[in-house]
Amino acid sequence: MRRHRRAKIVATLGPSSSTRDMIDALFKAGADVFRINMSHTSQERLRELVAMIRQVEEDNGRPIGILADLQGPKLRLGTIEGGSIAVRKGDTVVLDSNPAIGGADRIYLPHPEIISAVEPGHTLLIDDGKVRLTVTKAEPDRITARVEVAGKLADRKGVSVPDTTIPVSALTAKDLSDLEAALEAGIDWLALSFVQRPEDVAEAKKLTRGRALVMVKVEKPQAVARLSEIIEIADALMVARGDLGVEMPLEKVPGVQKQMTRLGRATGKPVVVATQMLESMISSPVPTRAEVSDVATAIYEGADAVMLSAESAAGQYPLEAVTTMSRIAAQVESDAPYREIINAQRTKPESTGADAIADAARHIADTLDLAAVICWTSSGSTALRVARERPRPPIVALSPKLETGRRLSVVWGVHCVVTEDAHDQDDMVDRACRIAFREGFAKTGQRVIVVAGVPLGTPGATNMLRIAYVGADDSTD
Repeated sequence: MRRHRRAKIVATLGPSSSTRDMIDALFKAGADVFRINMSHTSQERLRELVAMIRQVEEDNGRPIGILADLQGPKLRLGTIEGGSIAVRKGDTVVLDSNPAIGGADRIYLPHPEIISAVEPGHTLLIDDGKVRLTVTKAEPDRITARVEVAGKLADRKGVSVPDTTIPVSALTAKDLSDLEAALEAGIDWLALSFVQRPEDVAEAKKLTRGRALVMVKVEKPQAVARLSEIIEIADALMVARGDLGVEMPLEKVPGVQKQMTRLGRATGKPVVVATQMLESMISSPVPTRAEVSDVATAIYEGADAVMLSAESAAGQYPLEAVTTMSRIAAQVESDAPYREIINAQRTKPESTGADAIADAARHIADTLDLAAVICWTSSGSTALRVARERPRPPIVALSPKLETGRRLSVVWGVHCVVTEDAHDQDDMVDRACRIAFREGFAKTGQRVIVVAGVPLGTPGATNMLRIAYVGADDSTD
């Protein structure tokens, strides 16, 4: 099954999309990766969903990626007498470490790490920013704050501290348990929440030990400030626009999205743009014009993937949402400005043999109008380097490893075929031509370019390219 677009689609599974038939329909409609949100999914249900996705994968003969999204720390207020209190602008609020039920005079904040880290002038956001406080005094066991935006302080509402780096791991006890369960179930990507520093990513990478790749959800200003350090360790980035829009001014989020997309392109790391992309399709069969423009902007910018959250997980029109997103991506990529923007954002290749070969393959493929760029890749690194160059022809990745095909399902433009490793260079070229024909990427008489590492099977050793004709005998395979 060939996609006639380069950008990929991540669809979140939930009550509206948790049957095998619906997962199959979503895949056929255009979903390339399925996201399982561990904030709302038990480990038993996780295993059931993974099993269903793998059934769909086997039935369709195509690698499908699975992304397990870890919940991360949840910072919340304690209990308040009567359930809530109303605060007005200018009021003083005290948050302390006393576990007694709170009231108008003080409220329990069961997070000593926040109390010890905040400083006067720092902002506290309650209930996704519905109430905004400014710290006026910070003591060892209590915070005094002034109300800047009035509202209700209610039981167990979330607390965000956008100005403060909190000395807490991005992985809670629940996350550690979910992480192991997800790895045992055979997922391909882990989405890491609440990242503040590179060390958070390093901790997750150490625990996964290569069993899955780590996608960092950039949802905090602290992560934005250290983005270049974080992306060096991460395998991919997600622009978590919902949480970013709470913790920083909304008008800054589009700029951060562009910054992240371009940094991912420059480093060859996939970037997923997420949150509220087709939000109205939760209850409507068609999106708003603004939402279409939002998705199109992400595609124009060269994002590897765009993501559906509640639209596919809990909405009334999950299939329509995936179909609509796929149509938008295909249309954008056929528009004249798209290729101009993609080419203008190209950065110089890094000073490595792999990048030099990938850049040369893109240049040759575009100049000669070749039918496809075909990469033999064991680890996926060759396909990633070629995808970084955003060639005009489609990219076909051939790998002996099914897990590589699954991981590449989120990468821009890559169509992965799992096949036995090549025996020698002649077999490598011959089989590349046959598979390109069989998969519908090349016709008899057309040329393709084959990229690989020699000796074969050596991860990261991209050092060879050949131009080959697709002959009449290739059509008989």
